Amino acid sequence: MAAALQRTRDHSLRGHHGAQSGVSDERKPAEPAEVEKFVNARVEVGELMTSYFQGWERYGEGQRPSPERMEEMTVEINAKLEPLLAKYDLTVESYRERIKDVLADEVAVKGYLSQHPDVKKRYDALPFDRMRRAGGSGRGY
Repeated sequence: MAAALQRTRDHSLRGHHGAQSGVSDERKPAEPAEVEKFVNARVEVGELMTSYFQGWERYGEGQRPSPERMEEMTVEINAKLEPLLAKYDLTVESYRERIKDVLADEVAVKGYLSQHPDVKKRYDALPFDRMRRAGGSGRGY
C-alpha cells in the first residue's frame, strides 16, 4: 500500500516535462534556457555534420572507413565541433553528456520550436533518419 501511494505521489509530482520535481531521478529536467541552448546547438551540429558527410554516399551503402580514417574523421569533426559548441558555452563532452536528456524532454523542445519557427524549420530539415532524434549518431552528435 505504501509503495502504491508513493508511486501515485511520485506520478503527481511530475511536471509538464515528464520528469519528477522534488524526487530524485536519473534525468534532470531541462530548464527553458538549457532547451534553447541545446536545441540551437543541435541544429548547428546537425547542419555541420550534414555538410561534413555530404558526398560520402559509399559509406551510407555499408562500406565503412578504415579504422585509421575513422580516427582522422574523429579529430576533424571534433576540431569543427569545439568552436561551434563554445558559442553555447559547451564542450564536446558536456554536449554529449546532456543532449539526449534535453531532447528527450519533447514537450519543452516542441514548445521552444513552436515559439521559434526559423529554428524549427532548420531542426525539421535535419536528416534524423541517420542522426536519430534522441541526440545523435552513435558518436552522440
